[in-house]
Amino acid sequence: MPADSAKAAGLLFFVVVVQLSVMANIEILGGHPNLLLVTLVSVSLLRGAIFGAVAGFGVGLLADAGVFGTLGFTALLLTLAGYWTGRYGETTGRDRAHAPVLSIAVITVLYQVSALVLRYLLGEPAPANDIFAALAPTVLLNLILTVPVYALTRRLLRPREWVTREVRLLG
Repeated sequence: MPADSAKAAGLLFFVVVVQLSVMANIEILGGHPNLLLVTLVSVSLLRGAIFGAVAGFGVGLLADAGVFGTLGFTALLLTLAGYWTGRYGETTGRDRAHAPVLSIAVITVLYQVSALVLRYLLGEPAPANDIFAALAPTVLLNLILTVPVYALTRRLLRPREWVTREVRLLG
């Protein structure tokens, strides 16, 4: 288990650096691919809700510090994304082929809308037209990244054998 945590931490740190230095400057059809979100969702699907939430908070804090943004903004959004994706992986999504693609599509939409609402609540400029115009290309770009990133993450972090215990009724 500590080796898994170290591998995941190294992978996510590398992805934060790549996201902030390379991927932040890429714009295709008005959308921006979010490699950090795709990798976090992949790790959360394989490792569960608590691991995903802690990883999301850690990489979100690193990302916020890396761009000198509002400290905790990305950390909050990625914590929620990691937790709910991990929860989906623990309950419904395990061993389903469509789980990564479905998770990325849903989490990308929720991430973009939540970022818009959070910016509005903080009193920052929140141009809804720009966000919704870029939503479809961003989802498409993240879906394109999903297959190779999930394959790499699955190879690096072998899926755990989920232990299901039989329920015994008392009485």
